[in-house]
Amino acid sequence: MIPALMPVFNRADLAFARGDGAWLTTTDGRRFLDFAAGIASCSVGHANPHLVAAIAEQAGRVMHVSNLFRIPEAESLAERLVAASFADSVFFCNSGAEANEGLIKAIRRAQAGNGHPERTRILCFDGAFHGRTLATLAATGNPTYLEGFGEVAPGFDHVPFGNMNAVRDAITAETAGILIEPIQGESGIRPADMRFLQELRAVCDEFGLFLGFDEVQTGIGRTGKLFAHEWAGTEPDICSSAKGLGGGFPIGAILAKEEVAKYLTPGSHGSTFGGNPLACAAAGAVLDIILAPGFLEQVRTRAAILDEGLDALLRDFPEVFTERRGLGLLIGMRCAVPAGDVVTALREHGMLAVTAGDNVLRLVPPLTLTEEDCTRALLLLRETARAVPARTPEGAAA
Repeated sequence: MIPALMPVFNRADLAFARGDGAWLTTTDGRRFLDFAAGIASCSVGHANPHLVAAIAEQAGRVMHVSNLFRIPEAESLAERLVAASFADSVFFCNSGAEANEGLIKAIRRAQAGNGHPERTRILCFDGAFHGRTLATLAATGNPTYLEGFGEVAPGFDHVPFGNMNAVRDAITAETAGILIEPIQGESGIRPADMRFLQELRAVCDEFGLFLGFDEVQTGIGRTGKLFAHEWAGTEPDICSSAKGLGGGFPIGAILAKEEVAKYLTPGSHGSTFGGNPLACAAAGAVLDIILAPGFLEQVRTRAAILDEGLDALLRDFPEVFTERRGLGLLIGMRCAVPAGDVVTALREHGMLAVTAGDNVLRLVPPLTLTEEDCTRALLLLRETARAVPARTPEGAAA
């Protein structure tokens, strides 16, 4: 018999009662160092006092009114994001997939508004992950995720990640824009070359296309800058955000330059819950922390500690780990054994992590983790490496 909660997830048999910073405690009292962080969402840690106070205070006033009325909390949050980023205007929604849906709509709408209604196709990349709605699944292009859902939503073309010749060859008179993750997360923590991102900006300018960055996982300080594209010294026309923006509270955002945003006029897009007072209060509290002087520098410092320790693990346990990937606190460790085995063994040693594609262990701790947390994580990873059975990723005996 099917359970009351639809079984669309393979859930670990753990239930958490409370959290504190980078640590979670189960209902039966076991403590875990959390390097999963709600899949990179709990950006300021568990039970962060500032975030908790902001949510509680706002919940005691008003949680939701709908976008039929002004929402001062949304106006303030949008102004702060505009001031801190490339954007001129912001739309709030509820998730990363919604943000990417809106990004796609905005690019198409802006092309139509510029006199090019035939430009509807979005150029995407092999290995991408943009969400689980029908359109974002089509933008993702992974046959596994598309299986069983019928006709694939039209309007998306895919080329190899990082191949500029392929990008140029794929551009047609119907191409509206390009959508890319600065670091591909789900397919294995694969960073784009910074020069490639710069070249994408140039090719969009050359052909009159709009450049969209999917920063759902890479944004809000995860890489040591507010947005990962800042490392390339370039700007998109439009960008999606979610995950860490709410520190664990659901909120997504579309940030855009005026040349794109001005075409999202009344009635062209919307959301019932998006940008409500409670969500925006939560995101405002997160920004208080992330944008505080020295915070992003601290993220980079913590990342450097982990990078040094992880490189030592690569040298000491080549039979377990073969490569370190990523940027800041979006870290991938490619494994010589099944990454799922490493996650299970880590859990047995008191640490949480998740997998990514290409047999990668994904480490995405809260951005507020301490030096002590870093030291503990490296110790637990080392203990786990000693304990993981030697198997190939396919499961055959080594």
